[in-house]
Amino acid sequence: MSVGYNISVANRPPFAIGEWYHCYSRGTDKRKIFGTAKEYERFIALLYTSNGTNPSRISDKRRTGLYSILADRLIDRGRPLVEIGAYALMPTHVHFIIREIEKGGIARFMQKVFTGYTMYFNLKHARTGALFGGTFKSKHVVDDRYLKQLVSYVLLNPVELFEPGWKEGRGNIRVVERKVLGYPYSSLIDFVGVRRPENSIVNTNWDDYFDSKPRISYLLTEAQAYYQEHRPEV
Repeated sequence: MSVGYNISVANRPPFAIGEWYHCYSRGTDKRKIFGTAKEYERFIALLYTSNGTNPSRISDKRRTGLYSILADRLIDRGRPLVEIGAYALMPTHVHFIIREIEKGGIARFMQKVFTGYTMYFNLKHARTGALFGGTFKSKHVVDDRYLKQLVSYVLLNPVELFEPGWKEGRGNIRVVERKVLGYPYSSLIDFVGVRRPENSIVNTNWDDYFDSKPRISYLLTEAQAYYQEHRPEV
């Protein structure tokens, strides 16, 4: 059975170059799509290798670990397809904030990422068929206020793993800050300015949108406001 990820969605408006979108997808039947550090890291590596007009297969490399891929200067990705503003990987779903650079870039980028990961996951677990539940969902970001709230919501999405009531305003801010900054599978660490190899995946300068780098407490307030106003599906 084919594992190619179908990116066409009936009645979805076309993505516009230069506009921000919140894109997200969940595992089929709400199943776990990440269970080990290597699985998270393979998906993050695909965020890097898939963001280009040239084809690039991680499986063709002698060393396929995340940091080996990010350090491989022989990888020629071509022109970037999208600008990646933020991402967060959760055990059952993924979030992105992305902006189209190349015409058709979002659709192509998402297809490359999800097809590549499904092939990797299926081979590893001796399974066949789709891994993600249908096509990815997307919402257009209509203004800067919406964007700032959305950035906070996506970056702090992992908080639900250790403070399940955070969206309703429950939880200890000190615990949240300590734990969420230790979560390696989102771009929050990059957003707050910590240097690490994954910095090369996110190619947005958020200083153009925020007067100063916001504190976790501010992000938490904005994320809670976004959740209360929009009640996102994931």
